Amino acid sequence: MSRWSRRQLLAGLGLAAVGQSAAVNAWQGRANKRSSGNERTTGAGKLALEDYEPKSMLHVPETKVARARFPVIDFHTHLSWSARRGRLAEAHNNATPEEVLTVMDRKNVRLMVNLTGGYGQVLEQTIRYWHQPHPDRFIVFTEPWFEKITEPGYPQFQADQISRAREAGAKGLKILKTLGLYLRERVTTGPLVKIDDRRFDPMWEAAGANQMPVAIHISDPEAFFLPTDRFNERYEELNAHPDWSFHGKDFPRNRDLQEARNRVMARHPRTQFVVLHVGDSENLAYVSELLDRYPNMHVEPGARIGELGRQPRTSAKFFDKYQDRIMFGTDAVPKGYDTPQQIFGEQLYEIYYRFLETEDEYFDYAPAPKPPQGRWRIYGIGLPETILRKVYYENAARLLGLKNLAEL
Repeated sequence: MSRWSRRQLLAGLGLAAVGQSAAVNAWQGRANKRSSGNERTTGAGKLALEDYEPKSMLHVPETKVARARFPVIDFHTHLSWSARRGRLAEAHNNATPEEVLTVMDRKNVRLMVNLTGGYGQVLEQTIRYWHQPHPDRFIVFTEPWFEKITEPGYPQFQADQISRAREAGAKGLKILKTLGLYLRERVTTGPLVKIDDRRFDPMWEAAGANQMPVAIHISDPEAFFLPTDRFNERYEELNAHPDWSFHGKDFPRNRDLQEARNRVMARHPRTQFVVLHVGDSENLAYVSELLDRYPNMHVEPGARIGELGRQPRTSAKFFDKYQDRIMFGTDAVPKGYDTPQQIFGEQLYEIYYRFLETEDEYFDYAPAPKPPQGRWRIYGIGLPETILRKVYYENAARLLGLKNLAEL
């Protein structure tokens, strides 16, 4: 299969999982290749930033958490995505169930939610591949059929698709940032379609009526909406992935996207929304205001412990106050080597467990030689067992309607 960029996948509405796209092959503006055994320099004694891999001199405790203290429901994973073969779409799986189950058993992950299950025939294929052989280990969500937005009767068609997806075995609805940042009036051309567009109201209502939680991702870190310059703390990440930038052109502002999503939650109080990536993990005060305002809002921290872990005291208070509305999630992608903070595997889970269960200081937030999102490290928040139980599995089990909690 050809390697696509993240933007190509989303803009083309292939509904590929976020984090599964191919990386840019080289840092933009990379000069000279590394000589074997030699440090590359950009001048007299100057080291290229991309080659800088400092080792911490701190002597602090290092706790290895091999297994979660309690069983885990990973609410945010991408085990598959929709791939195009000419005019036809088919499910593409990143790994086999057996490969994934091996890691799950070692790390005490009882159940995984595959958010990017697709729609129509692709959804049926995904359910047959993951859920039907292992109904107690994998849950599949469906996605909107955005390609049909130009057709007459689309609002009701999309609502009906939610009910059909439920009948096929889907347990929830996933909204990629296709909505708000890529989907346009003529699918790929014309003005961007707004998140709170009234055409989607029947879809939101159908999700609530079918008791299907909506996992929604509509924005990205704030730095992605700023110029990629020397003041941007994610300069390296954006320089490596220039198509991740939403600065300029006709892209909305980060806060505009957030507020549009908020209007959707307000209009559909019977529908439960799980705001992925904590919504705005760099502004927990703002997220707290939203959680206080919208009782149908929940959050999960997938691919955001890099932000949460560098504000450990604030994060610990946040987890304590909203302990009944936070789900465990990683945004894990099997073989997702382009985004180290999302590579499914034992190391990824150990980092999350260490963040949640210990008070260790200054450790890596991703299994990578260099911090992939920004040049910082994180601190554990050492949650008590009562909160850990809720975050690890109780909250997700309740939202998903899983009744046999004692068996987890």
